[in-house]
Amino acid sequence: MFVTDVTLNLQLRNWGEIAHGYGGGMSASLLHRLGILAAFALSTACGGAGSTSPNADGTAASDIKVDGSSTVFVVSEAVAEEFQKAERGVRVTVGQSGTGGGFQKFCRGETDINDASRPIRPTEIEACKASGINFFEVPIAYDGIAVVVSPKATWINDITVDELRALWAPDAQRKVMRWNQVRKGWPDREIHLYGAGVDSGTYDYFTEAIVGKEGASRGDFTASEDDNVLVQGVSSDELALGFLPFAYFRENQQRLKVVPVDNKKAEDGDGAIVPSFDTIRTGTYQPLARPLFVYVSEKALARPEIQRFMDFYIANAATLAEEVGYVQLGDEGYRLVGQHFKTRRPGTLFGDGNSQIGMTIEQLLAKERH
Repeated sequence: MFVTDVTLNLQLRNWGEIAHGYGGGMSASLLHRLGILAAFALSTACGGAGSTSPNADGTAASDIKVDGSSTVFVVSEAVAEEFQKAERGVRVTVGQSGTGGGFQKFCRGETDINDASRPIRPTEIEACKASGINFFEVPIAYDGIAVVVSPKATWINDITVDELRALWAPDAQRKVMRWNQVRKGWPDREIHLYGAGVDSGTYDYFTEAIVGKEGASRGDFTASEDDNVLVQGVSSDELALGFLPFAYFRENQQRLKVVPVDNKKAEDGDGAIVPSFDTIRTGTYQPLARPLFVYVSEKALARPEIQRFMDFYIANAATLAEEVGYVQLGDEGYRLVGQHFKTRRPGTLFGDGNSQIGMTIEQLLAKERH
């Protein structure tokens, strides 16, 4: 795409008309978005854009293919929407195959960017290496995994990590089937469990944080890669308990009741902790606060439009992530992420490929520098 001065003036004039139409009463969020677009249009006009010659698979070179985590999907979708408004010659498609399913496509070279709600695994690193794919890891926000029930479940107001482990451990299958088996005083009624599908990074992180081993859990629960299915299931079932990303709870808090979690560690606060922007950002909502990522291949990043997309993503992740319900890394976090990305150091901050439960992005990036 080549943006002429006339095109740029028309774009800016249209945005001015939009602003005027709001009569000066625009929200800070909308004002920020208009600012994003105007600034980015100026940089695009000055710098030109990438080629639109075809790729090997027949798609235009200006097509950017993103897939992966359903958790990160809503952030990438918001970023893609704003980016495409400024770069109208670039098409960004965002899918949601789950973190694991997305990495399979990414390591086969079928996508440019993979959304992930956990770090890349050693087996996935090897799959990428076998295909000759080098990658860069970019943290973009924090999330908390919310434990939720129906508002009709009046008996539950908190839960401990030990109780969650007793409920979700593999040996609980067909044994821990009723609420009163989890805590004395809870009703002698069936418990119905809902959670993320096994290809989901949310499932991987939850099982490692709660059970102690990634991918280890009972199998007799209703699983879905679609978080909206989990919202529907839990909200309509008085006897249900499930886990899902914090943003999906916030979006549906009239339909769901969040259950505070107590890890019995004084350094994380007294008693059960409710997931919130503050407790997730400060890391006191443990062990269920986690970072979210995008991974971009080195080959893809050689394309100017993908370079601009990633620069746009990092520059605007704080605002857009919070708009869709996630928690920004903070000024220092994004400064370190931008600095790390500019060094073009391939690979992952998580040397062994396992989630570093309880560590912030600032701590991981600082650790890498020493």
